[in-house]
Amino acid sequence: MVEKMTFVQIYKSVLSRSERATNLPADTKQVPLEMRIKGKLLNSAQIGDTVQIITTTKRIETGILIAVEPSFTHDFGHFVQTIEDIKEIILSETEDLI
Repeated sequence: MVEKMTFVQIYKSVLSRSERATNLPADTKQVPLEMRIKGKLLNSAQIGDTVQIITTTKRIETGILIAVEPSFTHDFGHFVQTIEDIKEIILSETEDLI
């Protein structure tokens, strides 16, 4: 049992395949638009239950409970030398402006 006010993650299907826009790429149109949201559980529940959470921005969202105390795993991807080169060019060309 996951206790009320525990930090959790829920899953929600936003649009089914048939509800998606017609101008999307073919492979995108074949899958539903899904959302995963993190927040605090408003009532005790078990994994797989439909629950409500409150997000850090105070939105109330409903979805299927999929994780308890999830980690934040996002990043900005791998290092790209070209981007670093562009940054150096811009900084060197604008150093008189600073």
